Amino acid sequence: MTAYTEEKTLPELERAWMEEAIGLATTSVANGGGPFGALIAKDGQIVALGNNQVTASLDPTAHAEVSAIRAACKELGTFSLEGCVLVTSCEPCPMCLSSALWSRVDRIVFAADRDDAAVAGFDDRKFYDLFEKRPQSEWPAQIVQLDLPNRTQPFDAWLAKSDRVDY
Repeated sequence: MTAYTEEKTLPELERAWMEEAIGLATTSVANGGGPFGALIAKDGQIVALGNNQVTASLDPTAHAEVSAIRAACKELGTFSLEGCVLVTSCEPCPMCLSSALWSRVDRIVFAADRDDAAVAGFDDRKFYDLFEKRPQSEWPAQIVQLDLPNRTQPFDAWLAKSDRVDY
């Protein structure tokens, strides 16, 4: 964890963290990654860093926010990031926003927005629009439900498991 030794207010901390996230994004570009950087902070300390590694790792889910979330969960030894802040150089795309919500971060802070990203060739508006406005019949991938009699078998096993960890 990176600690900030001097006493700072939350807005001052978030500004310092944002500067770090923007620096991560800029360094990522120089190192062959995408122009996105993110970090997870808790209790005034940076817990984990992440930058976009989509093309470097050939992983379409290796966005900065997801990378930071994965690293923070490992560092903290938990799948729940309650009490944490996600600070990211750019407004999270729908996947990253969903990941942040699933991780239970308390707060998401971003600098550049989706329009700034679109100017640079990262236009996620079609994904936002897809979820907000378009019927499934117009989606780029067909989504089909197979109604099998055992479709709830995994859930039945989960509910019967006495030592499950709810999330």
